Amino acid sequence: MFNWPLINDNITQSDKEILADFVLNSNRFTNGPKVKEFEKAWSKWLGVKYSVMVNSGASANYISIAIAKYLRGQGSVALPPLGWVSDVSSVVNLGMDVVWVDTNKSNFSLSEDWLDKTVWSEDFKAIVLVHGLGFNGISDKIINTAKKYNLMLIEDCCESHGATYKGKKVGTFGDMSLFSFYYGHHITTIEGGMICTNNEEIYELARMYRSHGMTREASKATQEKYASPFLNPLFTFAVPGFNMRSTELNAVLGLEQLPRLDYNIKKRRKNFKIWLDNLNSKLYFTKYDVEGNSNFALPLVVNNANKDLLNKVCKILEEEKVEYRLGTIGGGSQAQQPYMDKFIKRGTSRWPTHNSNYIHSYGLYIGNHTELKENQIINLCKKLNNV
Repeated sequence: MFNWPLINDNITQSDKEILADFVLNSNRFTNGPKVKEFEKAWSKWLGVKYSVMVNSGASANYISIAIAKYLRGQGSVALPPLGWVSDVSSVVNLGMDVVWVDTNKSNFSLSEDWLDKTVWSEDFKAIVLVHGLGFNGISDKIINTAKKYNLMLIEDCCESHGATYKGKKVGTFGDMSLFSFYYGHHITTIEGGMICTNNEEIYELARMYRSHGMTREASKATQEKYASPFLNPLFTFAVPGFNMRSTELNAVLGLEQLPRLDYNIKKRRKNFKIWLDNLNSKLYFTKYDVEGNSNFALPLVVNNANKDLLNKVCKILEEEKVEYRLGTIGGGSQAQQPYMDKFIKRGTSRWPTHNSNYIHSYGLYIGNHTELKENQIINLCKKLNNV
């Protein structure tokens, strides 16, 4: 048992009672009116026209790349090595090429310097911008790069619900954005995810990809576009989709939790500020971009490639029963994972990016929960500073 777990229970007794009441009094449990209600509420909270609920953030990853390929064709996708596996596996499983762009050490997102070094060509179809660990990773330069080279900009906000850039929520800048409602995130539906967009065509495609590719999930105009006297209109498949639908139960929980989301974000921001204010900047990296963050976790990256210090840190965390994850986001750099041996693009190094590799080798994170007390954070910082 951990005194300070990586993931804390975000489901209250009231949530459980609401779910139990719904189960006892409802006759519809698969994708239905509650899912639509949650999609509408989420769109309003985020500030977009359309949202499509799916069964996980990973499914949202997959559908986003499927849509990019459908609209832009076969080609390359630029993304950072630091991210969850489904950011990358979606690309390779759909037959697209991975091109690594290094990570910005101060916000765990795409490095603008590496955007400048990337040789863009017609082969590039999309940029996957990962807003890692609750940081805002967007910038005018990233937006303008996508526009200049006609690239789809896909924002992965699975760990950054409520992070902002210039007062506007992340997930509203790209062609589409992705969210996860996994158990330990800012808001949970136990399992679940969302695809968000202001583009009606992307919205229609997301609805169809989510549900086997069936046109009956889309608008009447889309149904008429694919209508045929030789096909049953209820079973006309316009795209090669899957069953990635969520359930009414997940949506009920999301609707119950959504009113608490802004408080959760505010509390996590406060925890992160206490963390940074009390860490020794000579030992640990603390020059993070804190504006607009909604920190999913508390990162700890040692300075000066000091492996001995990292080992001492791990020992302290274990003694204090603080759960941690080495490598930070996704367990570290996806470029170093064995599955990439088959898929790495020819001429691309297995160790392509300096900052990503450094964070992978000398970084970790611990949980950031609304229940954390200020003195807990300060006391742990004191122990870490006295190694």
